[in-house]
Amino acid sequence: MKFHPPILGQPTYISFICIISAPLCTDKQILSTIDGMIKRRNFPIFRWAAIIFLLITLVLTTIQLVSYSRIRNNFPQGMRVAGVPIGGLDYTQASERLYTIFRSPIELLYDGKPIQVRPAVLGFEPKVERMLAVADNQRITEPFWEGFWGFLWNQSIRTINIPLDADYDEARIREYLRLEIAPRYDNPPTPPQPIPGTTRFETGSPGTQLDYDRATLQIIDALQSPTQRTVNLSLNQASVPRPSISDLEIMLKQIIDVSGFDGIVELYLQDLSSTRNISFAYQPDGNELPPNIAFSSWSTVKIPVMVSAFREMDAPYPPEYLELMDEMIEQSENSSTDELAMSVLDDNLSPLIVTEDMQRLGLENTFWAGHFYVGAPLLQRFETPANQREDISTDPDDYLQTTPADMGMLMEDIYQCAELGGGALIAAFPDEITQEECEIMISTLARNQIAVLIQAGVPSGTTVAHKHGWANENDGLIHTIGDTAIVYTPGGNYVLTIFVHHPVQAVFDPVNALFADLSAAIYNFYNN
Repeated sequence: MKFHPPILGQPTYISFICIISAPLCTDKQILSTIDGMIKRRNFPIFRWAAIIFLLITLVLTTIQLVSYSRIRNNFPQGMRVAGVPIGGLDYTQASERLYTIFRSPIELLYDGKPIQVRPAVLGFEPKVERMLAVADNQRITEPFWEGFWGFLWNQSIRTINIPLDADYDEARIREYLRLEIAPRYDNPPTPPQPIPGTTRFETGSPGTQLDYDRATLQIIDALQSPTQRTVNLSLNQASVPRPSISDLEIMLKQIIDVSGFDGIVELYLQDLSSTRNISFAYQPDGNELPPNIAFSSWSTVKIPVMVSAFREMDAPYPPEYLELMDEMIEQSENSSTDELAMSVLDDNLSPLIVTEDMQRLGLENTFWAGHFYVGAPLLQRFETPANQREDISTDPDDYLQTTPADMGMLMEDIYQCAELGGGALIAAFPDEITQEECEIMISTLARNQIAVLIQAGVPSGTTVAHKHGWANENDGLIHTIGDTAIVYTPGGNYVLTIFVHHPVQAVFDPVNALFADLSAAIYNFYNN
């Protein structure tokens, strides 16, 4: 059978013959035929590869576009509201996250003790809807295709932070601290307590108190923070206070009880930086008496004489008068007292002038009715509220009387005049008593160094401006002893006046010990 080749183009035919009947063709023809066929077959492979690549690209782009569209419906990555990341969340999820965080309790630590507090109790409420509205506005303002392009190229995420929007009530926070925290957790300081049977106080202990201003700011910061929601409350160290004035009074009476003195004791104490004072009259074993008992003033009346002398004198002061004043106060010379009063005030009526000056100051229980020299006449008999009492009597001398309160108030007047240039002395004697004169009075009183009575109860070197007084009475015995002083201490200055009376005899040594113990207790009260 004869073979009939298909009707093909010449090149195709020849190529076909050469391939199936290699002996009919030369080597060159065969190689040329194969090379041509390979070239014609390569073109469809590249074309299909390109088509497939485009299809894959289109599918991937569509997938990414759908994915971006879904992401765009949520808040963008990198977005924060009040410091809370909400990227990738929808509105409901973001709202729930914000409420969960900002409505969760904050923890207050008071000296390490934890206290859980809900923000609503403190009047704190986050405005989530308003914050998310601002965030949503940020979301939709970015152009779609610009955002998609950045999404495709995985560009770095731009951080968007919406600030916190919340309501809080600072007054409510303070009220919570004042009513709920401080009463439960504040540790008040413990004042020193008197040690029974001594003139000393046991050491007190400091305390802690809430610092309201600082703690309020700390709580506000914690309420506004999504992460730092624990607060170490700021505390103030409360220093150890002085013992109470009532404790001091109890201690002074206990000292009198154990002293063995069975007469009358009246004490007047005035704090010179406040209105605190103690004034009591006392007999041992708890027998309290109304204060303002009339006592023989003895040499303490020389303080009123000094005041009246300075009221009358003008600077420059005659040296002889100042010398007489020193002798009157430091050496307690009665003759110098009479000479000064007669020289400066009046030869005969100087005691009454002194009395008038004291009455002008409101010291109605203090008077000087006659000179010190033997045989001096009683110029006037004075009746005062103190010496007219019927419940108690110390049989005071008709020539000179006072009460501890009167003497204490006069010493306070001198102190205020010297320190401030004011007070009752300046008010009662304007243009007659000066601040300089009051300073001289205190300097003169401070030179009266006797190391007994009030001075015996304070440390050596303590400034004590004072005048003491006692006398042997008609029976040759001492019955009344008094001392009035301004005491200057590191812990505070004070006026102290003590008078004691015993109807039989005021024996000096035990009375001196009693004065010293009372003075020491008061000094320790101020300087514990």
